[in-house]
Amino acid sequence: MGSQVNSSQTTYQSIPYHIGIIMDGNGRWAQQRGLPRLAGHQAGVDNIKRILEESVRVGIKVLTIYAFSTENWQRPPDEVRGLMRLLGLTIQRQLNQLNRNGVRILHSGRMEGINEHLQKQIRRAVEVTRDNDRITLNVAFNYGGRAEILDATRRIIQDGIDPDDLTEELFSQYLYLDLPDPDMIIRTGGEWRLSNFLIWQAAYAEYYTTPTYWPDFDEAELHKALVEYSRRERRFGRVPNP
Repeated sequence: MGSQVNSSQTTYQSIPYHIGIIMDGNGRWAQQRGLPRLAGHQAGVDNIKRILEESVRVGIKVLTIYAFSTENWQRPPDEVRGLMRLLGLTIQRQLNQLNRNGVRILHSGRMEGINEHLQKQIRRAVEVTRDNDRITLNVAFNYGGRAEILDATRRIIQDGIDPDDLTEELFSQYLYLDLPDPDMIIRTGGEWRLSNFLIWQAAYAEYYTTPTYWPDFDEAELHKALVEYSRRERRFGRVPNP
């Protein structure tokens, strides 16, 4: 889906247009250093800028980050409140710079459960950056793949869509956002699970996992993932090329 891209480290025959990242390992990163878990989440937030900038440099056009899942509400209340506060502070501190740098911000997920002030901040970030086109940063916050499918199904029923008219393309239009499906899903922290992330959209995405915790996932780690992606033959269920 991309063209040949030159970098200081390697040359890729193809670059994924859309990458999704499951940013795992923040808590373990902090624990290894004797720090509170929220310090790990702060380090994880700080790392987003580094990967976003490198993504722009190599030609990735959409970056979806898994920031807070529908299941994360089950974490200790202090950690949940800290994560909410962290998102609000990040928007407050970085929105203007992201906008100047041509980043379009989108939000995937439910607004229910998020406090009203943070909802306003999220909507403002989306509105302020809506015309930017350098890269799209889609923040999956209060997001769950099953919840997204359920919400889409409810809207389809509400709209009275005839079951015989329902196609994959039509169903996709009822998902949270109209974005190209991810070409690649990266999971940091060493686990081998999708954890309810983009489970409709990632049906044919190339999956890549690394033991590196998210705060340590730097430019070199991203390039390792891109090298692996370049080696893959994406067949989408078809017979391999002879």
